[in-house]
Amino acid sequence: MLQRALGSGWGVLIPGVLLVGLGFVGLSVDVWRSLIALGLLLTGVMIWHRQLRHFVLLPSAFALISGMMLVLMSLKQMG
Repeated sequence: MLQRALGSGWGVLIPGVLLVGLGFVGLSVDVWRSLIALGLLLTGVMIWHRQLRHFVLLPSAFALISGMMLVLMSLKQMG
């Protein structure tokens, strides 16, 4: 049942809320790049793990939302 619930919007909502909270802390660009790399690496590892494969949406959404936050930070600096 938990696998089905995380397959829906919860798999994106949980990392999204966490990263928005980190966005208010004021992390540097290098930290955001590290978070993106960590999310991508965890996605690759979790795809090959038999039991964790069902939760692969969590680190991939983590990497995606971190990238979006990094783009927003760079746009904010330009403007």
